[in-house]
Amino acid sequence: MAVAAHADPTAGDAPAGEFTIIEAPLRAFAVATIFWGVVGFLMGVVIASQLTWPLLNLDLEWTTFGRLRPVHTSAVIFAFGGNALLCTSLYVVQRTCRARLFGGEDMGWFLFWGYQFFIVAAALGYVLGVTQSKEYAEPEWYVDLWLTVVWVAYLVAFGGTILRRQEPHIYVANWFYLAFIITIAMLHIVNNLALPVGGGTGKSYVVWTGVQDAMIQWWYGHNAVGFFLTAGFLGMMYYFIPKQADRPVYSYRLSIIHFWSLIFLYIWAGPHHLHYTALPDWTQTLGMVFSVMLWMPSWGGMINGLMTLSGAWDKLRTNPALRFSVTAVGFYAMATFEGPVMSIKAVNSLSHYTDWTIGHVHSGALGWNGFITFGAMYYLFPKLWKKAGLYSEKLVSWHFWLATLGIVLYITSMWVSGIMQGLMWRAYDELGFLQYSFVETVAAMHPYYAIRMLGGLLYLTGALLMAYNLWMTVRSTALAETAPQPAFAPAPAE
Repeated sequence: MAVAAHADPTAGDAPAGEFTIIEAPLRAFAVATIFWGVVGFLMGVVIASQLTWPLLNLDLEWTTFGRLRPVHTSAVIFAFGGNALLCTSLYVVQRTCRARLFGGEDMGWFLFWGYQFFIVAAALGYVLGVTQSKEYAEPEWYVDLWLTVVWVAYLVAFGGTILRRQEPHIYVANWFYLAFIITIAMLHIVNNLALPVGGGTGKSYVVWTGVQDAMIQWWYGHNAVGFFLTAGFLGMMYYFIPKQADRPVYSYRLSIIHFWSLIFLYIWAGPHHLHYTALPDWTQTLGMVFSVMLWMPSWGGMINGLMTLSGAWDKLRTNPALRFSVTAVGFYAMATFEGPVMSIKAVNSLSHYTDWTIGHVHSGALGWNGFITFGAMYYLFPKLWKKAGLYSEKLVSWHFWLATLGIVLYITSMWVSGIMQGLMWRAYDELGFLQYSFVETVAAMHPYYAIRMLGGLLYLTGALLMAYNLWMTVRSTALAETAPQPAFAPAPAE
């Protein structure tokens, strides 16, 4: 099978001068990604400090852990991650389809401002306590409705660009982005179904209740991980790692197997969050089985990403941005191995409700999502602002090592804390009574909470270095060469 434009994203890029992609809204999305990333990481350090030293909750209702925790999670996932996905997907789809964004610059600006309005409205709702009583403190119905409008426009813009493409083949990164956009729309609508009390109030009644609500919540929750934090970011991996390494994707066939198996299996894995609950046992077991099977396609994608560097491993010495992207794939491998293991009922009986889960989540979020985004942003900023290169490669290296050390401190402290929690909770004395009270487990976790806070602080420091580096890159007067480039030669048939 000939895969000339299939396996190499550079072969799908339009030669210079053939057309100009819409970039102004993408620059805004890139800046918003960095801004919200710093905000989200800062909120994470704040709430980690509150858990370490409870007096930091103060006496203000707006600054308590319960109000700021969803600000942190939503800022990191939907603000930082969401802006990164919008930025990269709209860049990649134009480049690989050789077509300008459907709807033009006006559509791009509507998506940008519409999405930022959603983020700010949701954050205000969290701080003011105006939320639905869901696991992640969902915003009220009017914020949900506005996001639905923006997301449908996003689908129209992305899908319309694919439909008007000049490149016959749809590059694999676009398949992952498209799956992410469509599935998140479905999850958002079904999970947030609500009946408003009236037009003049933000109050509403949720449609789902009881065990059905729990099932829908974790069908949403785990597939938000599966499609927002995995499929979308795999789209980044399949474009930016080949670009940074200047190598074609290792195996296009493997990428297609990776895509369809991941999409099919992930949607069924949610019930593993509800082991030993009122959910029917067969449903719990089904979720566990599909979770374990997910290990195979996940590692297939990891192998494809790492093997793309075949013949280009030396670039890791000279390209610190590529170091971020490749390390991200390593963290993806680790998180997608640990997740299926934790879904097994015997393991879950120890890990569930403990800090082990927190460590697992953050190994994926900080290592996989954060690092692949950092790598993409370091690549995109000089491209979008037509600069010769980054302001400082040394600052990128400092960012990498600070963030890596921060992650190691974070996840190891949470692994130790979580396993200790689980063992203390299930410890009995010779009379059959619980050996430890709950407050004793909280006291025992204190040093690990302090280490976690330090790890988050290091990660935040690295992000601040990145923000400074990219700001200086934008201000730089060194412009990139604008001479026309020849069309890329086809890759050999696979």
